[in-house]
Amino acid sequence: MTAIQQDHPPEQPRPSDQAHDHGHGHTHGHSHGHSPAAPVSARLRKIIAAVLIPFAVAVVAGLIVLWPGGTPDHKASGRSGLGFDQQTVAGRVVKVEEVNCADVNAQPQAPTEPGQDSAAQNGAPGQGGKKSVCEKATIEVTSGKDKGRTFPEIVQPNASRQFNAGQELKLAYAPKAPKELQYSVSDVDRSMPMALLAGLFALAVVAVGRLRGVFALVALAISFGVLTLFILPAILQGSNPLVVAVVGGSAIMLLALYMCHGLTARTSVAVLGTLVSLLLIGVLGSLFIAWASLTGNTDDQTGLVHGLYPNIEIRGLLLAGVIIGSLGVLDDVTVTQTSAVWELRAADPTVSRRRLYGAAMRIGRDHIASVVNTLVLAYAGASLPLLLLFSIADTGVGTVATSEIVAEEIVRTLVGSIGLVASVPVTTALAVLVVSADRAPAADGGAKRGADAGGAQAARTGRGGRGRRRRAKTR
Repeated sequence: MTAIQQDHPPEQPRPSDQAHDHGHGHTHGHSHGHSPAAPVSARLRKIIAAVLIPFAVAVVAGLIVLWPGGTPDHKASGRSGLGFDQQTVAGRVVKVEEVNCADVNAQPQAPTEPGQDSAAQNGAPGQGGKKSVCEKATIEVTSGKDKGRTFPEIVQPNASRQFNAGQELKLAYAPKAPKELQYSVSDVDRSMPMALLAGLFALAVVAVGRLRGVFALVALAISFGVLTLFILPAILQGSNPLVVAVVGGSAIMLLALYMCHGLTARTSVAVLGTLVSLLLIGVLGSLFIAWASLTGNTDDQTGLVHGLYPNIEIRGLLLAGVIIGSLGVLDDVTVTQTSAVWELRAADPTVSRRRLYGAAMRIGRDHIASVVNTLVLAYAGASLPLLLLFSIADTGVGTVATSEIVAEEIVRTLVGSIGLVASVPVTTALAVLVVSADRAPAADGGAKRGADAGGAQAARTGRGGRGRRRRAKTR
């Protein structure tokens, strides 16, 4: 007897359990086959590596070549145009009291109801003699060299921002302004609710996903890092937005998928499906953005960026947004379809390729319906104020749909949706091909012989059991 056998002596079965053990030997062995399959064929591994390794090398080379260097122009010149680079300090609302708007020289409000003028709101004679009530908030500086200093802030009745005593604020500081105008309210301090919400999100992901949830959070942080450290600075430094989006999006895809789902054939199939779909989205996006003569310069933010950086190709920026916006949903679809194929094959290892593809596509069709609807509603929700303006103007549907500001969103939505729809059959077909070739012929033959032997043994055991029961009845 060897040392391994001495360390793990076989357990002697009881006589009454021998028949039970024989009867379940095949079932126990078959249950292990339900785990996710891994490629055992060296030829299959070489084929996958031959496709993905050059792609990964090209992505790394693109990151190295396009990686932004030096100081961005807006930092070197001290300009941003957005006001985010101004000096800020912390502040707090000490108290809020009601005052007459006229006493504090507050500007009259715009009419809020049809037929109501500003004179009526400010209590002008002949309009009922009512006085408009404003709020006077006393703001205290709670950080910086002027900590403890207070200043007043007048809030008119219909202002969108109202203050409450004890509310935390962000204050803008202008050192060159007169002393009484150096501080003003820039925004509300939302650090606490945002941090709490982020903590709840992370807790929910880890509680449900466990270790895989932790990897998902790490992948999310990496994706955000690629976006802020590579994609945005590279575009600002004049690189082609489309090329930057393709390289950065591919890096995010590789890092996120392999980190969350492991370096397996299943993940590699999802990567290939996502890559093919992204290629289709890029081709269709380029074609229809050019054909529809979309400039991409349709809002104040884009106009401001173009004004500060005239060398940025705004049309390329639009296409880059389409690719990056579709990437996250594509990952979801391709991973789900690949997992569906693997699990269906594990549930029935004898299923043919045609039946496996048909079963996985039935799952994919349900996924397509929900994902496309989600994508359309997401874009509609982001453009809801614009849609409200068109509803107020009572403009025809055709005129609205063909206007550039709406056509841009329509092209973005439809191109992304076509890529999503195409990803289902493409990924499913790739997964079926890989999972069907996932076992070497020798392994299949050995498994079949083992199954036949197990079945024969079970049959003999069954006949022996029936014979013993008949003899017992005779006695």
